[in-house]
Amino acid sequence: MARSERSALLLAGLLAAAGVTHFAAPKSYDATIPRALPGSPRAWTYGSGAVELALAAGIALPRTRKAAARAAAAFFVGVFPANVQMAVDWQQRPQPLRTAALARLPLQIPLVLWACGVARNVAHNEEGR
Repeated sequence: MARSERSALLLAGLLAAAGVTHFAAPKSYDATIPRALPGSPRAWTYGSGAVELALAAGIALPRTRKAAARAAAAFFVGVFPANVQMAVDWQQRPQPLRTAALARLPLQIPLVLWACGVARNVAHNEEGR
């Protein structure tokens, strides 16, 4: 298996696992939903989990990989406010939890770059045909 294929499938697996956890353990995600968003936090939790599952499926399929990887990059940028909300809300939690919440913030950058790289690899592979 080519390195670019493996990278895409790993990203799809990460998104699928995250999507499943939104449904299996939604309470922890509900707490990260910015209060400014309309509707219930649970609806946003389930909605974002469904989006992650759809992105995973799109990235796993070569025919839809490029568009899905670009959408995943945008999604990772879009959920950043939830990570900020979590860091703010968790300031009164024990130190390890506060540290984990703050550490999540810069982790969005490699996720965005990874998704962009997967999309770019598809584009390069298409040019080489």
